[in-house]
Amino acid sequence: MQIFKSGLLVVLFSTIVIASTAVVAGAQDDPLASWQPKFDPSKAEYKYLLSCVGHPAIEGVGVGYRIRDKVWEKSGGRLFVDFRPLSLLGGEKDVIRKLKIGAIQGMMSSSVAAANISDTLGVVNLPYVVDTFEKLDRFRSAPELWQPFRDAALDDNIIVTDITGYGSYGWATNTPVRTLEEAKTINFRIAQAPVNLDFYKAWGLKFTVMPWPDVPQALQTGVITGLDHTPIVCNISNKFTVAKNYTQLDYAQGLYIHLINTRWLNKLPEDLRKILLDTIEEESAVARSLTRKQQADQIQAAKDSGVTFYRLSEEEKAELINKAKSMYDKWGEKIGAGYFQKVQSMLEN
Repeated sequence: MQIFKSGLLVVLFSTIVIASTAVVAGAQDDPLASWQPKFDPSKAEYKYLLSCVGHPAIEGVGVGYRIRDKVWEKSGGRLFVDFRPLSLLGGEKDVIRKLKIGAIQGMMSSSVAAANISDTLGVVNLPYVVDTFEKLDRFRSAPELWQPFRDAALDDNIIVTDITGYGSYGWATNTPVRTLEEAKTINFRIAQAPVNLDFYKAWGLKFTVMPWPDVPQALQTGVITGLDHTPIVCNISNKFTVAKNYTQLDYAQGLYIHLINTRWLNKLPEDLRKILLDTIEEESAVARSLTRKQQADQIQAAKDSGVTFYRLSEEEKAELINKAKSMYDKWGEKIGAGYFQKVQSMLEN
């Protein structure tokens, strides 16, 4: 009997130790553990539920937490920005539907997905239009360019409040791509976005439209052999562990477009509405500046880990621009020919 009791105690103790270890391991494995608020949000009068698919280690995503903390401080704890990155509220198409009906209040949408809301928002995805950090700054600071973009989705009860970034687009590939001939051997994953679909067709390259969560396995198994994305995202999300080559096209700036449901926003008390919008603008400007440095840092980190970087020749870059002209005409009509031409003219000059 004594032996049975002793054995029972040993089993019980072991169970407690294993359970405790599992809890600790779970806490350590929580990718958002270090971003938890240092305040109790449960007594806030108002909550702003904000979604994003990205990882907060990306400056253009982590800004959501900085907005959360600043708004909490400025509002005296009346407004809580409940930021949910890493697709915790679902994929972007699902979240867009929730945003339109007001099931969530805000979304930091990738620029490629935002074109599904309004054609005008696709202007930032067109190749070699808003393609540099400098052009992005000019686009954001020029009222005649920013206001039509800001108001493009108002018919769907959505307003664009600001933008942050995740770097310059190019190709991460399993084999080197130094020329357009080499690019033709790659099956590129592209986003579920109408603009990207059109210019990859215009470029005459092989591609597969694929949701972001499906990419790691597809890349490892060879279903795709290349990835249309930015160095920041590829390095932080470990895509460079498989795709050891990167071609710096710099054809567009990857953006997170901060969208808010206007029905909810207009019901928010005026003082809290001002605090929220002012803070989004201030912190988004900081994030855009930090993204420049982060891109340089992530490229260097990737190089240090064995990734090789390439650039196409100026002649081949010009060929990509020339091939894209047919979809410029198509999307110019969708976006609004006058607005598109103004964007091109002001950013080139």
